[in-house]
Amino acid sequence: MSVTVPVRIPRFFVTSAAPCPYLPGRTERKVFTELNGPHADALNDALGRIGFRRSQTVAYRPSCGDCTACVSVRVVADEFAPSSTQRRELKRNSDLVATVCQPWSTAEQFALLQRYLASRHPGGGMATMDEVDFADMVEHTPVTSYVIEYREPSEGDEPGRLVGACLTDRQGDGLSMIYSFYDPEHEARSGLGNYIILDHIRRAAEEQLPYVYLGYWVEGSARMQYKVRYRPLERLGRDGWKRMSDAEQDFLVATVASQRRADVPLPDGGGKDGMGNLDPSSLSSAGIGVSAMAG
Repeated sequence: MSVTVPVRIPRFFVTSAAPCPYLPGRTERKVFTELNGPHADALNDALGRIGFRRSQTVAYRPSCGDCTACVSVRVVADEFAPSSTQRRELKRNSDLVATVCQPWSTAEQFALLQRYLASRHPGGGMATMDEVDFADMVEHTPVTSYVIEYREPSEGDEPGRLVGACLTDRQGDGLSMIYSFYDPEHEARSGLGNYIILDHIRRAAEEQLPYVYLGYWVEGSARMQYKVRYRPLERLGRDGWKRMSDAEQDFLVATVASQRRADVPLPDGGGKDGMGNLDPSSLSSAGIGVSAMAG
């Protein structure tokens, strides 16, 4: 007689409305669920395919009643072809030594994060993080995660200078870049943030993983526009994942270029999805299931 293993249907919650971190004058809400237990990886994979992101032991996605500006995007890794600018960034940083590390935080990583936040996201929601907060972000993971460190070549027995890092989830269909940061003031290494993305695309292709998940693209938010530089790019809509047309990406890339010429400040591949602390125990249940959200 066969035994049926019960499947736990996740319980979802919704946050209270808060100011939108991307578009002035708007508010945001998030729907989320806890990731725990032996099936956390499978649940994270399933939710990632319908637009959720992970923050520690929580999977979340925007749930704003009057706005759909936040759109999940992913790069098709095995079809990716770098632009001339991206080829230069790959060449410029090709001497970096990338190491896949267990998800344990270090003082060196935290010092790099502090420099990055002070330069790229001053006054942002993560600017007040201390070492304990950073350790929670990196180490509190119920799924397959690691930190990829990017270092300059070593001199002697000491490891080379740490210039970048990325907390990454390995999902069943790709790599999800949870949070990346880098040395924003390195005079000899422009394009570090973009290089980290390019390296993830290469890794995914080598591991025969179809996608690299970049989180949310927000049209109209300057600090999210760097994501349109990677081709082919797919976005998630009501009818599932659809590839952006070449014409649309050409237009969006040209828009980014015009903003740069007009001195509109744009981050170097480092804009972030809003990852606040989400506590299921303190919020009311949203009363919805994955199937309802996927439709």
